[in-house]
Amino acid sequence: MIRILSIRGIDRVFGPRAHRMEEAETAVRPILEDVRKRGDAAVLEYAKRFDGFAEGSVRVEQRLLDRAVRALPAEFRKAMEQASANIRAFAQMQLPAQKFRNIAPGVRAGQIVRPLDSVAAYIPSGRYPLPSTLMMTVIPAVVAGVKQISVASPRPVPEIYGTAKLTGATHVFRMGGAHAIAAFAYGTKTIPKADRIVGPGNIYVAAAKKLLAGEVGIDFIAGPTEVLIIAADGDPQHIAADMLAQAEHDADAAAVLLTPSRELAKAVAAAIETRLADLPTAAVARQAIDRNSAIILVGSLEEAIEISNRFAPEHLSIPNNALLAGVRHAGSVFIGPFSPEAAGDYASGPNHVLPTGGAARIRGGLSVCDFVKVISVQEISSAGLRALAPAITTLARAEGLEAHARSVEARTEKIRRG
Repeated sequence: MIRILSIRGIDRVFGPRAHRMEEAETAVRPILEDVRKRGDAAVLEYAKRFDGFAEGSVRVEQRLLDRAVRALPAEFRKAMEQASANIRAFAQMQLPAQKFRNIAPGVRAGQIVRPLDSVAAYIPSGRYPLPSTLMMTVIPAVVAGVKQISVASPRPVPEIYGTAKLTGATHVFRMGGAHAIAAFAYGTKTIPKADRIVGPGNIYVAAAKKLLAGEVGIDFIAGPTEVLIIAADGDPQHIAADMLAQAEHDADAAAVLLTPSRELAKAVAAAIETRLADLPTAAVARQAIDRNSAIILVGSLEEAIEISNRFAPEHLSIPNNALLAGVRHAGSVFIGPFSPEAAGDYASGPNHVLPTGGAARIRGGLSVCDFVKVISVQEISSAGLRALAPAITTLARAEGLEAHARSVEARTEKIRRG
């Protein structure tokens, strides 16, 4: 049964959870090096060993994607199209704008926005196939204008193939694990090199992304998923359902309720037990609830917000809009009784690829901004440069960079001579 703890027990819940990252890094290092050296041959060997692959190439032919589209159940396709429209609209809202303005007399500056040339999305398909993650990773890249969008999934179901085709992926590969990440980082004869790799994965995928960061852009190193719910009242069944929705992802998942109400705490704990009784994923959810989850009694909702900011949760559920001003760190925020975290997982529009393990202190979730470059632009007139020259040359000489100063003076002297 889920623990009900006082505030003194908070460190037992919010302490760092071991991800076995060092062991995983040791395991994947030789795989990365092998793929770098041998390319397609190494990728194919690892796909056969780890992914159960038995064909001659990991590239999925377009005819198989077309066939998958035709075979999609009408209900699934309708749901996918509704979710895709919302994800696309949200990504378009996030897209940085090209803009220019006069910063000072004679100084015009601004920014242009350009897409990355090539990106890759990793789509898990182990315990649960995730076409929703394919939508969340491919659609923002399409909105950004990326021309080459590759997808990798080790054991894809037809829904993943069909969704890849409909959302705009240009290449699909049946491969997973560290060898997939290495293939995208280095590029092979078959697999295009990516500028950035995005998407969640298991500990070995995370370790590969960590080791290859710098060789290729990555979104972030994802760990076990988590939800933090803040409530003083509300329907215990709804809160319990939301906690179990997160717990069923993985035995390492964490679901936490912060509440000032002991009565609500007891009711939610009881509701979790009741709902576990007939939950098909109870074997996984039970482990996450017993090992990593808790209900913590706090003094007030304001105290709960401060605790949340210390934790920087992946998903944060708050009871009303009044608490939003106090939120400083969270991957994604869900407000009110009709905003379950599952809505964000699938169809409301904001991205579900989110930072975990406190990484929300330094960045938000995956967005269209991960697929573009914002390039600064400046255009200075002769009068503008003349006005800036004293500041430029003084600062340059203070740093000992005489050629910098002279590059400006060469122009201002010409301006003075007419």
